Parts: sequence; C-alpha cells; structure tokens
Amino acid sequence: MEHVDVLVVGAGLSGIGAGYRLQTRCPDLRYAILESRDSLGGTWDLFRYPGIRSDSDMYTLGYPFRPWRGEKSIADGADILQYVRDTAAENGIDTRIRFGHKVTEASWSSEHARWTVRARVGDRTVEMSCSFLYLCSGYYSYESGYLPEIPGLDDFVGTVVHPQFWPEDLDWHGKRIVVVGSGATAMTLVPALAERAEHVTMLQRSPSYVMSLPAQDGWARLLHRYLPGAVAHRAVRAKNVVTNLGFYQFCRRAPFLAKRVLRTLTARRLRDKAQVDPHFTPSYDPWDQRLCVVPDSDLFEALGTGAAEVVTDHIDTVTEKGVRLRSGTELDADILIPATGLRLVPAGGIAIAVDGEPVDLSSTVIYRGTMLDGIPNAALCIGYTNASWTLRADLTSLYVCRVLGYMRRKGYRIAVPSYTGDGQRRPLLGLNSGYIHRAENTLPGQGSRSPWLMRQNYLLDLPTMRWGRVDRSMQFR
Repeated sequence: MEHVDVLVVGAGLSGIGAGYRLQTRCPDLRYAILESRDSLGGTWDLFRYPGIRSDSDMYTLGYPFRPWRGEKSIADGADILQYVRDTAAENGIDTRIRFGHKVTEASWSSEHARWTVRARVGDRTVEMSCSFLYLCSGYYSYESGYLPEIPGLDDFVGTVVHPQFWPEDLDWHGKRIVVVGSGATAMTLVPALAERAEHVTMLQRSPSYVMSLPAQDGWARLLHRYLPGAVAHRAVRAKNVVTNLGFYQFCRRAPFLAKRVLRTLTARRLRDKAQVDPHFTPSYDPWDQRLCVVPDSDLFEALGTGAAEVVTDHIDTVTEKGVRLRSGTELDADILIPATGLRLVPAGGIAIAVDGEPVDLSSTVIYRGTMLDGIPNAALCIGYTNASWTLRADLTSLYVCRVLGYMRRKGYRIAVPSYTGDGQRRPLLGLNSGYIHRAENTLPGQGSRSPWLMRQNYLLDLPTMRWGRVDRSMQFR
C-alpha cells in the first residue's frame, strides 16, 4: 500500500493552497492530493452556469502568496479557474494530484498511527495510507444540489435546469425564463440570462439583502500604478480585509441602522423605487444570512431595462407552461431554473472510523476551526461565511503545517484534540440560511470559547493560527 505523510482530499481552491503551504513549510514531508473529478479547480470547474463569478473580491479570495493580477476585483469564474490552474502549474502542485479518485472511506489505526483511505477509481477501489489526513473538499455535495419539493414540476413541458449541472448546449436565446431563488446564484444568473433571453423572472419567496460593488477596484489600480506589484497587492488585501470586516461588524452591532443604509443604497440603484419594499427588504437582520453582492449594479440594470423582473410570492404549482403562484398570477416559462441552493455534507461525505468505530461527525466539536475532538491526525478546511473563503482556508493550512512541524520536532506520531466541555455547544456555521439549517444535524458543532469557538473574524484568527500555542487542549503521543 502506498504511504504518504500527508494526504489532501480535494484539488480546488483550498487543496491547491494546502499543497503550496505543505511543500514550502514542510518540504521534508511527502504529500499527495486526491481529486474525485478529472480536472482541478473544485467549485470553479464544477459550476458552468452563465455569469458565474465570485461574490468576494479577488484580493482576499486569491492566495496571499500569489498576487491577483486580473483587472476585475469581482472576477468571472473562468478567470478564477485559470488563476487556480496557473498557481498549481507554476508550483508543481498539479504533479501531486491523482485525478478520478473519489474518496469514500477513511479509517484510523492508533496501533499503526496512520489512516487507511479508500477511493473509487472507475469501477475499482484503491487504498492508500497516510500519517495525516487533510480534507479540503469543501462542505457541499458535488453529486447533487438541493431541490425542494415543487408541486407539479413533472408536468412542466419546458426545460428544467439546476445551476449546478448546467448543460453546455442549452440555448436560452429568445426564451422566457423563471429563476426560482434569491441567493447568490440567482443574482448572478438573472442579469447574464437577460442579455439574450426574451424575459427573465426571478421568483423569490422572500427578499435578500443586495449590495452593488464596483467590478474593478479603483484603489487597486491606483496603488499598482505607484507601488511594486507585491506591495500593492498586500496593501489592497489589507484594506479589503479591514473594510469588509468593519462593515460586517457594523451590520451585527447596529442592525437597525444597517438596514436603513442598505435600503438607501438599493433605492439609489433601482429605477422603480417602489420595488424596494416588496422585493429588497428582508425580514431578517443584515448578515443573519449571507449578503448578496452584484458587480456594477448588473442586476439592477437588467431590472431597469425591463429585460428582467423580480416577483415575491409562493409557488402554488408548476403547470405545463410555467408557474402558477398563490396570488393567482401565472408566469409563462420555456425554461425553469431552480436556483434553490446547495446540499451540505460534512467531510465531503467520507465515512470516517477511528480504531474500527464509525464516527458521527455531528457529535464532534471543532478545534480551532479545523481539527475535530477525538479524531487523531486529521483536519477540515472550512472557510469564512462572512468573508472570502480563502482567508481562513490559508490560515488553516498554515496551522496544519505548524502542527506537523511541532510533532516532528517533539518526536510525536499522534495529535488529537481533547474536548472536555466549555459551556454551550453551538452550530458550526453562524447563519440562518436554509441550506445551513437543513444540514445542522450532520455538521460538527463548536464551543462557546477559544479554542473551540470558530470565530468569523480574520483579524482575531490571524495571531492565533499563526503564532498561538499548538499544544493547548491537545494530546500528543
């Protein structure tokens, strides 16, 4: 059986970043990356729907060790994918990837201090072993998106397309389209589809907060004009970290005022101000759910031209020709797109066992936002929900390297977090979005204070993950 020191699962944004940190911080360790698909890129290779883009700026979504050089701060999916691929190729990380390896099981043996990992490769199963398992496969299913029960959906004679599985040959030119949903995917799809469709309707049960940001960062252009590239990148990155975190804190600490600010900003972007209250005034506080970002007001522009509209109502039933709402209104459609969210799965759906005993991840508590109590030599890579994913993903990879270095210096073979209880156990992700509520009973939990509290704050996490004690609440042997 082939053995490596560190086995990384997933070759997306997180996995490539993990590879870079491992080979630069732990050059003596041998690592490999297992990727279930036939290409790297993760989310940015999987999602192919029109308009796919980031909703975080690339100066924080990109890697700190490889400055983003694109013109757009809110970048298109194809540009992000190329950035990830170029990063992997320039650093030789792509040579460490085993494509087509779908990891299904991981079993830890304390006697041998190693993991045995099983993966499907075509119609056969292969095994590898590793001393440390690093799961960078994200937290949603690549095999299926979330599709709620929609009455009458089977009666629809048009085309039904889930954004996660967008067909390359779909022609929507001159078509009437209904997009069901009000999250980031719907906000992205509507303006992109409106460019060629006859008409696009975004059908939502309830409104979301929407904020327009420039696709290009003016400060970034200015700094790059007068400063060396690496210096300018760090300056823009720091500015965006502080700005985004400051706005988040403002929303959480002064929600009433934040609502007024967001409502005012939305009203300025809409030609028809009467749309603000029914379609863009949520019942929840800002950042109870993730804020939707649209670049250069593209959604508002599509609404202003009449190429698209927003309807806030509930579906009564889908008919042969479209959607009938509870209000009695009927929306004609040739294409129906349920942009209804992701299906979250912990650890990429991998079955985990420790010394022959299956582990229910929902019964575990996360340690420093990455390791799990009672599970030795393993880490999860989970990004922020209120900021760029990569900010925390990179901190996690640096922390994993610190743990590995500490173990080598001390001669330890096993490291396991030990949770003795620190008060109230909380859900892992601090949002009340539907896709998170649906998965709460399957995800690990978090505690009420450090190191068991997963803080959504980069400035607080940075010193802890980079320089904090690695032996706190940990058992080594």
